[in-house]
Amino acid sequence: MMESGKKMTNFRWIICGMLFVATTINYMDRQVLSLTWKDFIAPEFHWSDANYGDVAGIFALVYAIANLFAGRLIDWLGTRRGYLWAIGIWSAGACLHALCGWATMRYTGIETAAELVGATGALASMVAMVSVWFFMAARIVLAVGEAGNFPSAVKVTAEYFPKRDRAFATSIFNAGSTVGALVAPLCVPVLARYFKNIGVGNGWEMAFIVIGALGFLWMGVWLFVYKPIEKNAHVNDAERAYIKSGEGEEKREERKEGKLLFPLSRLLRMRQTWAIVLGKFLTDGVWWFFLFWTPAYISDVYGYTSDTPMAQMLIFTLYAITLLSLYGGKLPTIFINRTGRDAYTCRMRAMLIFALFPLLGLLAQPLGGISPWLTIVMIGIVGAAHQSWSANLFTVGSDLFPQRAVATITGINGMAGGISSFLINVCSGRLIDYAHATQLHVFSFTGKEAAYFLIFCYCSVAYMLGWMVMKLLVPRYKPVE
Repeated sequence: MMESGKKMTNFRWIICGMLFVATTINYMDRQVLSLTWKDFIAPEFHWSDANYGDVAGIFALVYAIANLFAGRLIDWLGTRRGYLWAIGIWSAGACLHALCGWATMRYTGIETAAELVGATGALASMVAMVSVWFFMAARIVLAVGEAGNFPSAVKVTAEYFPKRDRAFATSIFNAGSTVGALVAPLCVPVLARYFKNIGVGNGWEMAFIVIGALGFLWMGVWLFVYKPIEKNAHVNDAERAYIKSGEGEEKREERKEGKLLFPLSRLLRMRQTWAIVLGKFLTDGVWWFFLFWTPAYISDVYGYTSDTPMAQMLIFTLYAITLLSLYGGKLPTIFINRTGRDAYTCRMRAMLIFALFPLLGLLAQPLGGISPWLTIVMIGIVGAAHQSWSANLFTVGSDLFPQRAVATITGINGMAGGISSFLINVCSGRLIDYAHATQLHVFSFTGKEAAYFLIFCYCSVAYMLGWMVMKLLVPRYKPVE
């Protein structure tokens, strides 16, 4: 062990980097479907918007349920083993998507890809139904594994960072969701198109396999990098003292006895729990809607397929703007340093600011008549505000709850976000199909554009609703004893 007199090590940032990479892979895996379904999968399996909405929705629903148990499992297994199980399962689930076409053909008796694409009438309907069920099965495996990412990452952050730095560390690893969404549109459609052109299936299959394999590589690195701070030879006494700064003796004992689980029944009776749950439920679907539907929106409204340079640059620009959320984790720290007030009060003040920016989303659809770039900029601002909001909402859990309950409360938080996503995906798919079939008219928008406008309106006001509910339930700092 290093002597405490030496200069403080900074190994905690290596750990934070690993969390960032895991979250990046997490979001790349979940986004492969959204970037391939419209232009590669739907023509092959005869999917409607509602079909895609159902597949995206089942992922969100299972993710929601799994989050409730994932947090408890991570608290019990510990972060090292828990994270390995989580990423192993979701990487396997990502690769399983590649088998859905083969399974559909075997089930329906179709022998060639040409026959699959050319199916009509009842056969086409059967292909759509069967393929949706197989994709749902793959999404369920993916969702079960991915549910472990944020409980694990938040718990690692609570272990390796003092409370005053956790929001910034969380904003860094949470930015992996943005980077994953940023990188995916640049490589997934290209991979799908490349493999299709060289005759490897319809292309989308290998996109799932290549991106899914990244998780297995991460697992190998994690085995060598992560150890508890007391046993990590790369962390000296000075860094350990810094990490533990601000903790009372009771907190230090909780660190040693981390496997004593906090009763779930007690958590569900607390206003603090419901403040976090409702704040997440009202807002998380916004991010998932933009993540899963933006490629389809660009194709439906502006006619750019996901593998065209224009569509790729639009999506890249959207998520590049979202990277501004890195500053979101710093704002509460600035308030704490300037006012000396408690972390919760300063975090809620910052979250109010983040809740105001999404109101610009009300202009996204109208400005699209001038240029699609203006729409993308507005959505990007909403995305940046969401990520800043989300990073601080995760950290509210460690502000209000003892460390041995952090992964559990994060799991409950994720469950609320998953239910929100399920509802917005399923409802969006049906609303878009309905608007297209009836040529729904809202203001100056008709058909699918009218449906997107209505969804954008909700996305824009969701954060103010979430902030008001949280403030009503927990008006001032009141930690759980």
